[in-house]
Parts: sequence; structure tokens; C-alpha cells
Amino acid sequence: MKKEIFAGLLTLIATTLIGQNRVINICDLGAKSSNTTENTAIIQKAIDHISAAGGGQVLIPAGRFVTGVLQMKSNVEIHLDKYALLAGSTKRTDYGFPDASALLVANKVHNIAITGCGIIDGQGEAVLKDIYVMLNAGTLEDKEWKTENPWHQVRPEERNRPKIINFEYCNNVAIKGITLRNALCWVQRYNQCTDVLIDSMQVESNTYWNNDGIDLVDCKNVKLTNSFFNADDDGICLKSEDRNSRCENIYVSNCVVRSSANAVKLGTASWGGFKNITIKDIKVFDTFRSAIAIESVDGGLLEDIEVSNIKAINTGNAICIRLGHRNKDAVVSQLRNVHISNMEVEVPKTKPDIGYNMEGPIVRIPHNIFPSSITGIPGQSVESITIENVIITYPGGADRNVACFGLDSLEKVPEHLDRYPEFSMFGELPAWGFYVRHAKELHMKNVRISYKEDDFRPACVFDDVNGLKLNNVEIPTAKEMPVLILKNVKNKSVEQIKLSVDTKKGIRVLAK
Repeated sequence: MKKEIFAGLLTLIATTLIGQNRVINICDLGAKSSNTTENTAIIQKAIDHISAAGGGQVLIPAGRFVTGVLQMKSNVEIHLDKYALLAGSTKRTDYGFPDASALLVANKVHNIAITGCGIIDGQGEAVLKDIYVMLNAGTLEDKEWKTENPWHQVRPEERNRPKIINFEYCNNVAIKGITLRNALCWVQRYNQCTDVLIDSMQVESNTYWNNDGIDLVDCKNVKLTNSFFNADDDGICLKSEDRNSRCENIYVSNCVVRSSANAVKLGTASWGGFKNITIKDIKVFDTFRSAIAIESVDGGLLEDIEVSNIKAINTGNAICIRLGHRNKDAVVSQLRNVHISNMEVEVPKTKPDIGYNMEGPIVRIPHNIFPSSITGIPGQSVESITIENVIITYPGGADRNVACFGLDSLEKVPEHLDRYPEFSMFGELPAWGFYVRHAKELHMKNVRISYKEDDFRPACVFDDVNGLKLNNVEIPTAKEMPVLILKNVKNKSVEQIKLSVDTKKGIRVLAK
């Protein structure tokens, strides 16, 4: 991790407001614990007073306190005692128009914190019911209402659904110990914030779609540790929405993730890019899409990514690395210097998130189990990718009658340059373990892939790869030959390949 991260975090710790003497208990100002009494004005008064006095703590004691939108101010810590619950208003009108505000918002402030062992509950289901009442009465404008989206679902658009936290352009932010639950949109969004410490957080939010556990957008110097995420959408998501900015110096460690989308994702929004990102010691379970998704598709530069010590069980896909071009301008994305190591993934035969409140959308095209994929686009390869000490176990059992690509038809795999990036974006793929296309300098070392039931497809397809190094790659269960397909592969080095069939016959080199 870069020195800049340590410097920023030391500043953050030094300025965290715990320990300052100024404390206002909201009950001393008249706040009431109940299911209905709104305390917005009282809590906001406490925040304003503490900030004006130079800093201190707003204390939420044990009890249930209903509130509308709260504006964070500089040098203020909101501390939730054990058994404290801050409940968001269930009235859509309390979140403003035309766009719904988050419950807790901050803009261009510094030295702010939310700490303690309490809960912040967005009450998303109740807010949604109120939104439906307004939509049916015609009193709320919504462009997506009553229209059919690609998942064949009907839902109010994101701007009408409040988040719990939305902090923008803030410096020195600490979020520690709290539980966030039941957001109606992204649970929490930190946009262009610097020196951020998030630790020992619990997120439980399967309320609705677009329900990311956490979104770090163009942030710098962030440490996210020791936290749990159970979300309907992506669990931990880094985004870049500004062509002139990027996520940089981000450290994520010792987290557990359950998601009906991707567990950990860089992208989809990728306008500026990502640099110096460390993801390590992550446990993933019951996750519908990829354990690790690394994507740059909007013209951004993604580089210097370190992913290690990942354990994923009952997860629909292991690795998805995608460089695309869905932006309308001529700027082409770049993706390079990605190192994934010490990863173990078990891919099930059945849908991993069956039974959760909001399951991920079923892929509605005929397909067998999708492999991991590393893909660029014609003329722009992903570069310098290392996959090391990785074990992936697949269910196998592919059926030719469901979908099948002949080895003489690899060019028919669609490019989908401008398609939303996803592990299933190409439809059926001609490999069960890894599908690689448009790559440069790919090194796979100490990699073991296997299946539990026979699969008629090759284990790996490498198509248009310049600089392929395979070292100690083990595929012990494959029976169908060929096991490895190399098409238009230049500058290759293949050493210590361990196959269950004759190695010479198991590798087929195809002409361009």
C-alpha cells in the first residue's frame, strides 16, 4: 500500500472526534423515542450547534428515533449507542424533489464521523409503498414507472429511491462500528472523498434493486476493513464517474460479502479510472455473479490492481476482467497490471442466491455454466494480467443441446464492445474454465481448475493473445480433447502443464 494512504489515515485518526468533550444527547433537546415522532429538526439542531462550537459529538442514545434528511457539518461525530436505532422517514416527500436525497448527506465538509454500535435503518420497504401510492395517484414523476426494463421487471427509477448515506467532496471521514440496513437504493455512496476510514461496519440490505452495499466513487486514500455486506446488488463497488478523476489508493481487507450481483467490483462506471487498489482477505458466499469483477468500459485507465486471499463458496463466477468501449466518445479504456493470487472459488450448478428476498435476474438465453473471462476488444488488449495460486472448482455437466460452439466457430463469439460488462455478457462461451480474448502478457501460474461432472467444452480458450505464459497449470478432470485451445497466440511459453489426458494431444493450436 502506498505511503500516501498511511499519511492520509494518520491525519484521519488524529482528527477523529471521539474524545472531545462537547457532547449533545439529542434527548436533552427534546428528541423522542417512538415509532412515529419525527426528530429531524432536533437532531439537525444538535449537529449545527456542535459544528458551530468547534466540534464534538451528537449522541443518539438507546431507543428508536425517526428522522428525515440530516445534513452533516464539519467537525461533527454522530455516535449511536448500543440499542440505538435511527430510522429514516417512510414518507417520500421528506426526501425532497425532484431527486430523493439520502438520509444522511454531506457536501464539502471535513472531519466527520458516524460511530458506535447502533443501527441506521432506511425503512426501504415502507418508503417504497409510499412511492407506489404517489405513482398511482400521479403525484410523483418517474420515467421508468410502468415501463419494462431488460430484466422484465417494473420499478421506480433510482432518483426516486433514497440512499442512507451520500457524502460528496468530503475530507477526513470515519465510519466505524455501525449497522446500515434496508436502503431503497445504494446503501451508501462516497463521491470524491479523501482520507476515508470505514471499519467494522455491518450492512444488511436486500430491500430492492440497485442496492449496492457500498460505492466508493472517485475517492482517494480509503481504508475499508473488517466489515460485512449482504446486499441485493454489488457488495463492495468502486466506481469512477468523472473523466478527470479516479479511485486511487484504496485498501479493502478482511470483509465478508454476500450479493445477488458481484461481490467485489471495480466499475461499471469507469470514466476516469482506478489506480493502486488493494483487495485482500475477502470471504464470499451465496453470490449470484462474480467474486471479483474488474472492468473498464467508459474510457478510463485501470491499473495497478492487487487482489489476494479470496475464498468464495456457492458463487456463480470466479473472475471477470473486461475492457470495453461503451462510451460514445473516441477515448478508449485501458486495463493493465492486474495481479490476482491465492484465490479459491467453488461454482455451483444451481443459482447461488435462490431464496433471497431479491434474487439476481435469470440469464434468459440458453447457456451452460459460464467460465471465468479475461477480455479486451479488437485493437485494445487487456495488458499484464497475472493469475497465480488460484483454484476454481466448477460443477461441469454442460449439455450440447442447451448451447454449443464448434471449435471452428470461435469468431462467432460476439464482441459486444458497448454492452454492459458482465460475466454472462457474451452468452454461451466455448470453454468451461477460462475464456481469454484480446490480451497481452498474460501469466497463469499455479492454477488448478476442475469440474465435478463431465463437460464437453475445452477447459480454456486463448484467442488473440500476445505473450501467453502458462506455468504449472493443472486440469486434472478434463476428459474431452482438446483441453486447451490456442488461437492466434504469439510468444507463448507453456511449462509443467498437468492434464488428465495426453498433454501433446490435449493442446490444440489453431490458425488465425
